[in-house]
Amino acid sequence: MRLMFRSFGQRDAAQELMDDFTTGGPELRTALRHLRRLNRLFGASAPALYGIRRLWIEADKPRRFSILDVGAGSGDVNARILQWADANGIDLTITLADVTEEACEEARQLFREEPRVRVQRSNVFELAEGCADIVTASQFAHHFDAGELPRVVDSMRRASRLGVVISDIHRHWIPWAAVWVTTRLISSNKYILNDGPLSVAKGFRADDWKRLAEALDCPALFYAWRPLFRYAVVIGKRELHTMHRSGME
Repeated sequence: MRLMFRSFGQRDAAQELMDDFTTGGPELRTALRHLRRLNRLFGASAPALYGIRRLWIEADKPRRFSILDVGAGSGDVNARILQWADANGIDLTITLADVTEEACEEARQLFREEPRVRVQRSNVFELAEGCADIVTASQFAHHFDAGELPRVVDSMRRASRLGVVISDIHRHWIPWAAVWVTTRLISSNKYILNDGPLSVAKGFRADDWKRLAEALDCPALFYAWRPLFRYAVVIGKRELHTMHRSGME
């Protein structure tokens, strides 16, 4: 309950239970299934699609391209991206990458009838150079502190041909309270109860993205606040971006 009285001025440094790789098993897989419900309720796919569409337009709307989603969990946010590809006649392939076998198994099960999706167990720091057109990370960046995050994003940039899309949570008391209540209504899973609200407290504000751009020496980094307290961050490899300063701090 300590977070009930915390300040959201700084990112929480506590480790999420999902980041302890010495645990896992069936309870973690259950957590991933419950997380899919939370993602649907809070519109987690929308900021990722916003960023992907931006890079797609800047690349002159290719009819065929690939996405690598790192830290993908069960990859459920990509279902909406596949629907968008269908609607626009795009030949899209998606690779879901996660470091835990539990997440990979959940992703394989979820997309077992989807030939456009493949799953691989891999670390974000071990990505092959230029292995996908767009590299995405949905609700993954907040697992890293400010010192680690530039290295994570650099690895994603090297792996991409067109650019990087990061979608993550706006650190604010409103989404924290909404997640705290919702997790207790839909789940008794220890990962969900602990990590759901904590992920909001570990989320971002506009100044965090400005500092990331400075750390990367990347003035082209673009960020935008999106509905339901999310951020979409886009780092393209074309020189078409200008720094966007959000109205929501």
